Amino acid sequence: MTPISPVSPLDIWVVSDGRAGIENQALGLAEAVQRLTPAKITIKPVRWRALFDRLPSTLKTPAMLASEPLTAPWPDLWIATGRATLPLSTRVKAWSGGETFVVQTQDPRWANDRYDLIVAPAHDGLSGDNVFEITGSPHRITPQRIAEAAPAFADRIAPLPHPRIAVLIGGKSKAFDLTEAHAADLADQIADAVRASGGALMLTFSRRTPDAAKAAMTARLSDLPGWIWDGTGDNPLFGFLHFADHILVTEDSANMAAEAASTGKPVHVLPMISLKAGDKFARLHDDLQSRGAIRPFDGALDGWTYDPLAETDRAARAVLEAMRTR
Repeated sequence: MTPISPVSPLDIWVVSDGRAGIENQALGLAEAVQRLTPAKITIKPVRWRALFDRLPSTLKTPAMLASEPLTAPWPDLWIATGRATLPLSTRVKAWSGGETFVVQTQDPRWANDRYDLIVAPAHDGLSGDNVFEITGSPHRITPQRIAEAAPAFADRIAPLPHPRIAVLIGGKSKAFDLTEAHAADLADQIADAVRASGGALMLTFSRRTPDAAKAAMTARLSDLPGWIWDGTGDNPLFGFLHFADHILVTEDSANMAAEAASTGKPVHVLPMISLKAGDKFARLHDDLQSRGAIRPFDGALDGWTYDPLAETDRAARAVLEAMRTR
């Protein structure tokens, strides 16, 4: 798409509770808009005072904020993610005299008709005139971004033999668990695959990975060629994605699967212990599999190709189009 050139750069606010996984959804969408048209991005964290944090969104007022108050001049484009932002997202259009275009990512599950556009994961099954569905959630990963980050890790990764297998391990959630025993079993399967291929391992854990599971996997995989990131120093995730020939992700994270699929590299999905019906995850995995991006991990490291997902860019185009036609 040819970049759009407005009279002056768009003023974009990225609004969230500041947690990286939440903020990166709004920031990733803002950056995708910025790739299409000149824009200035400002990050605005939102925190509510503890006394009021659990109040319903309809009862919260700006006076209850623990973070810096948000005041005029209001932005041209407001992109927000997460429950903490809802009491503000539903009011900013009135505060701005109708000038601010309001985008909410994820399913707000409250006052859905009060946002100009909702960018929602297709697997949530949300519908409405102001809903734009994408596969997965918006994110910051692009081939260019990981290529730019990769040189910082090249000295450690470039000498590793091919195929290089990036392994992204999640952890316990409402829908899935990663017990010590299951982690050990996964590690043994991964080790067998890496050894059979003659390649190298590049593994990173998430904040949700239980300590026992992390210890079990590290013990079983530490003798392989490669790098198990222990959380010290800069996060090598982008380097892993750039240099990987294959990517293995646990099935508990919709974000990890969709982000990995943006690389165009084979993505193998590792099973977890299911704690409840995972219909949303099943729909996402079916969608990604229909696009040729992912396959269940079967112990083999077969390669395949597909068009890299660029859903955040597609959402950014929809945002600009909606702003033009409002």
